[in-house]
Amino acid sequence: MKLVLLSGGSGKRLWPLSNDSRSKQFLKVLVNEDGEMESMVQRVWRQLNAARLGKSSYLVTGAAQLDILYSQLEDRSRIIIEPERRDTFPAIALAAVYLYSVEGVGLEEVVGILPVDPYVDVDFFEKVIELEDMLQETGADLALIGVKPLHPSEKYGYIVPEEQREHAQSHMNVNFFKEKPSELQAHELIQQNALWNCGVFAFKLGYLIDRLIGSGYPIQYEEMIKQYGLLPKISFDYEIVEKASYTIVTPYDGPWKDLGTWNTLTEEMKSNLLGNAIVTEDSLNTHVINEFEIPIAVIGLSDIVVAASPDGILVADKSKSPRVKDILKDNIQRPMYEERQWGDYRVLDYKPCWEGHEVLIKKIRITAGKGLNYERHLLRDETVIVVSGTGEFTLKGITNIVRSGDVIQIPAGYEHSLKASTDLEYIEVQKGDQLLENDSVPIDIQMLKL
Repeated sequence: MKLVLLSGGSGKRLWPLSNDSRSKQFLKVLVNEDGEMESMVQRVWRQLNAARLGKSSYLVTGAAQLDILYSQLEDRSRIIIEPERRDTFPAIALAAVYLYSVEGVGLEEVVGILPVDPYVDVDFFEKVIELEDMLQETGADLALIGVKPLHPSEKYGYIVPEEQREHAQSHMNVNFFKEKPSELQAHELIQQNALWNCGVFAFKLGYLIDRLIGSGYPIQYEEMIKQYGLLPKISFDYEIVEKASYTIVTPYDGPWKDLGTWNTLTEEMKSNLLGNAIVTEDSLNTHVINEFEIPIAVIGLSDIVVAASPDGILVADKSKSPRVKDILKDNIQRPMYEERQWGDYRVLDYKPCWEGHEVLIKKIRITAGKGLNYERHLLRDETVIVVSGTGEFTLKGITNIVRSGDVIQIPAGYEHSLKASTDLEYIEVQKGDQLLENDSVPIDIQMLKL
């Protein structure tokens, strides 16, 4: 059995910590068994290895999340990169074609699909493994896992099975699906033995390959990459699951939670304070997550969450915190914090200046032994001020040691790179007519030597 984890989205309900680059699954607010902070994606990958599924698991993501994935996961060999962000049907189709044409996976192999951030115990993945036998035994097109609801909820989709037979079965035939009903409708669905749709399902690889062929889509990976932008922006549920002739579902009665909102995420945090914060004793069930060095104080306020990052500050009643997504739907802002495979950066200030010029100031940290690519920028000049640590700075082929207090000028068009000998922190001031993150032209050092 092969597993494909879907990693996408921006997770606006966890603003301001989450943004278009740092989605909810990358927030390091959970604690592992060793007492270390970890993200949701790190937790799930650790659990997959514990369930002996790590070597057969793949992860689909967009290019914008690649750096942070490389930073958080040591195993990078099975990451499938979407050419552009679309929806779950294109993402799963890309993964299926990769397994078929690149990995040489047989058409009878069962493929399981799951989100990258479910909050579950390791036992949940044993349930995922059971989907393989269910497909083989029943000949169903698709096998799903449905979570037994704890209460009527408007947040989840529902899987409604056909009327169950007298004898308990490990699975049931699916009658229909209902996407995010009202609380009253959810109550009625639960009376019909409906299950929460947790986004976990399985199929034989050949089933999806046949569907792709029937729709005229390529089944060779390189060609799929070329035509990826032509695939419809549609969910796998709408394009495949709800059109399947024979679908089964197996109930799961163990712990499962979607940590997609501040009220659910804080329930699983081991501490109510992360970062520099003070909360008075009469502030009950209050959580503060502070990424700034300046302190935050909360006095006499209960059942709230305070989250502060370079992207903004949120103060919200926990029960009403999911509304942040609607409030920010028209807010367009570049990410002010990004985690990269070499370290991270925070935007300290940005402003338009004279005659159309722009100035952007960043605080950048590079981990010891890592460094930035040899590259040049076409649209901006840079000034680098080393705050702490040591490293090797290369400018137009000449390398020098840099340390705390050094100031470096990098005119537009000059090839340069920086490698950290120890953990290195510096301030970078960018000046130019247009400041873009992708204003970087990589230089092949080997070609320069020819």
